[in-house]
Amino acid sequence: MTRRAKVAAAVGLLALTGCSAPNSEAATHDFASWDEVVSAAEGQTVQLWMYGGDQQGNAYIDDVLAPAVAEQGVTLERVPVTDTADALNRVLSELQAGRTADGTVDLIWVNGANFSTGKEAGAWLCDWTSLLPNMDKTAVDDPLLSDDFGTPVDGCEVPWHKAQFTIAYNSDIIENPPTSLAGVLDWARAHPGRFTYPAPPDFTGSVFTRQVLYSVSGGYENVPLTYDQESFDELSPALYEKLVDLAPSLWRAGDTYPASSDELNQLYADGQVDMTMTYGPATLTDLVAGGVYPAGTRILTLDEGTVGNASFLGLPSNAESRAGAMVVANTALSVEQQVAKADPEAWGQFTVLDYDSLASAEQALFDALPKSLVVPSYDILSTNANPELSAAWVPPLDEGWRTRVLGAR
Repeated sequence: MTRRAKVAAAVGLLALTGCSAPNSEAATHDFASWDEVVSAAEGQTVQLWMYGGDQQGNAYIDDVLAPAVAEQGVTLERVPVTDTADALNRVLSELQAGRTADGTVDLIWVNGANFSTGKEAGAWLCDWTSLLPNMDKTAVDDPLLSDDFGTPVDGCEVPWHKAQFTIAYNSDIIENPPTSLAGVLDWARAHPGRFTYPAPPDFTGSVFTRQVLYSVSGGYENVPLTYDQESFDELSPALYEKLVDLAPSLWRAGDTYPASSDELNQLYADGQVDMTMTYGPATLTDLVAGGVYPAGTRILTLDEGTVGNASFLGLPSNAESRAGAMVVANTALSVEQQVAKADPEAWGQFTVLDYDSLASAEQALFDALPKSLVVPSYDILSTNANPELSAAWVPPLDEGWRTRVLGAR
């Protein structure tokens, strides 16, 4: 089942009974202080549901975060899923069944459409993040942390790390890389078979199409962040025309597309294509060092910038181990954990902490992280960063790709 279908299925669980969302009002916590949270968390087991296909991410949770949480009397168990919608689906099923306080999902690694869908259904506990002491280390005016794909966060999820859409290339083959997305597409047409992208609704393939939408529209400033049918009808034809024109120059002449970002990455690792793309560019350092990717792998820094966002930890409104989940989230936000997670040898994810507000000793921990010859710093990667479109844009753009691009072959 596709990502879009799974999100739709999650919402459909509510519709099957002809009822509205099981909890139309956002659930809130009942803790008076952080000390009370810590006391209640003692001995609890927290089930963290997250995408299980990232080996570095899995190892970070199991070997770094879980031991740190255990020191505080909380057991952290990772529940791998193939799609975040699977976790949301479970929460909505339990809420519909009347399980309002003993749910089996305590935390979800989430953002975008899944967060929006869950918020509309009252699936998230809200107004809890202000209890976390380490939230003070984030910037209150950071738009990536206050807005998730056009949906206000409203204390319903805690930031975990930032991401920047990035295209990587083999510099041993591409000596004069393009400096704009339009240039990337021109390069692909000039080198048939050496470029492709994952088929939407794969997360990476989907953001690639949104990046192309920005490009053919003359920049993100010309695309309204809030979805409306008129804007879609006006702007999307140029997007699909561009992608249809590109298709014959793609890997396998566009007759087939990688089903996932993992498949695209494997094509790049095998030398079948000369570019790949990712939302987690810091992980490239370890992939090159381990010989998985070519030694000449480098990052394209596009003049117009690329799409950036943040991912979060959401706490379901019916979680059985609420207090323990809060302890896990606060620990994940600590300087020590954010530094460990940012280390390319651990996971290589960009911090959500406000570097300028940290103490000099805390800044020094980030400064001491190994520098990469492959990946520039986040400050460079996020130059001219493009905002994410609202989650409501994603399904129609993905469906339009299926019918107008894939269907044109």
